[in-house]
Amino acid sequence: MLTVHHLNNSRSQRVLWLLEELGVPYEIVRYQRLPTMLAPPELRAIHPLGKSPVITDNGNTIAESGAIIEYIVGTYGEGRLIPPVGTPERLRFTYWLHYAEGSAMPPLLMKLIFGFMPKRAPLLLRPLVKAISAKALDTMVNPQLKQHMAFWEGELGKSEWFAGGDFTAADIQMSFPLEAAAGRAGLAQGHPKAMAFLAKIHARPAYQRALEKGGPYSVGR
Repeated sequence: MLTVHHLNNSRSQRVLWLLEELGVPYEIVRYQRLPTMLAPPELRAIHPLGKSPVITDNGNTIAESGAIIEYIVGTYGEGRLIPPVGTPERLRFTYWLHYAEGSAMPPLLMKLIFGFMPKRAPLLLRPLVKAISAKALDTMVNPQLKQHMAFWEGELGKSEWFAGGDFTAADIQMSFPLEAAAGRAGLAQGHPKAMAFLAKIHARPAYQRALEKGGPYSVGR
């Protein structure tokens, strides 16, 4: 049986959701974050990088969200949650599947890091670190995020879902950056289509079942 090595409050929540959408049987092995919010060392026994998500299935160990989604949809999807080959929707599907982690998440991660840095700096250095972090956010990170959020809003104005008129696994992949932006980057201000997308995915029964199985989930830290 397919096993999800599930780190609490992490990207592996998307994998649970995908499996619930497809009705694929699976089991969960749970891992808890350390007080530092890093993954525990036990995950390195599954994959050398010790990151999540990771799945094991039929002797295969697969990491990286996009690769996991491609594997599950290709192995168990039977044509579901992916547009047909050769269509414009399939091209869009491939783009969003890779864009989510390759382009959208880096500035969101930088915003999280620069927000933490002043709080974790030594007391005497805190004013300097705070000033440097604020400068980086104002000149580099926030302008990037503003551009990405406007991009999402525009694309969701063209079709109901990211790859076209039908819900696909690309929407599952894109859920994480949009949820993170809603918590960290003010997505709710001026992006009604993006917020409507979040409301629709949160209402899906499979999303809710995955949340019940995966545990408390918040990417807006």
